[in-house]
Amino acid sequence: MAAMRRLRHMDDMNRVTAVAVYCGSRSGNDPAYRAAAQTLGEGLAQARIRLIYGGGGIGLMGVLADAVLAVGGEVAGVIPEFLTRREVAHGGNTELIVTDSMHSRKQRMFELADAFVSLPGGLGTLDETIEIITWRQLGLHNKPILICNTAGSAAPFLAAIEAAIVAGFAGPEVRQLYEVFEGPAAVLRRLRRLRPGPHAEAQRL
Repeated sequence: MAAMRRLRHMDDMNRVTAVAVYCGSRSGNDPAYRAAAQTLGEGLAQARIRLIYGGGGIGLMGVLADAVLAVGGEVAGVIPEFLTRREVAHGGNTELIVTDSMHSRKQRMFELADAFVSLPGGLGTLDETIEIITWRQLGLHNKPILICNTAGSAAPFLAAIEAAIVAGFAGPEVRQLYEVFEGPAAVLRRLRRLRPGPHAEAQRL
C-alpha cells in the first residue's frame, strides 16, 4: 500500500495536478460556451486534475464547477469576500477560499495552479488572462497558459495581442507565452501531456 502511494506521488510530481481556469460569471449567448465549460470540467475530473477557479456558482463558473463535482473531482474556489454575494459563491466546492482583495485572489489562484486555462468570459476573464501572460513575460513564472478558443471567442483577444505586435509595443516572441486550442477536447489532450511549471515565489507578484 505504501509503495502504491509512493508511485502515485511520483506520478503526480510529473504531471499537471491542478489547473486554474478563468471564465465568465455569465453564460454568454452561444450554447457552445456552456458546452465547453461542461466538457472541460468533466475532463479535468476524469484526469484527476483539481480545478482552481473564481469560486462563483453562476455563469460558466458554475457550469464548470458543477461538471467537475458531478464526476467526483476536486474544486477549490477562490473568491474575494465582497464578491461572495455578487457572484454568488458556490456552496458545493471541495474548498472555498475567501480572500480580502482581487489581487490576493489572483495570487492565491497562481500559487495553487500548475497551469492556466482561459475559457470564454467578460472583462474579468480578459483581465486575468492578460495578467497571467504578462507575469510570464516578466519572468515571474513559467507555468503553461492555454487559451480555449470556443466558437471563435478568443479571436478578439488574440487580435489585440497581434495589434500590439504590429504597432511595435510587443515583440513577436510574446506569442510563445501561451498556446491556443480549438475547443476543450484539445485543451484536455494538451493538459495530459504537460509537465507542471516550476512554482515561483508568489510574493514577487
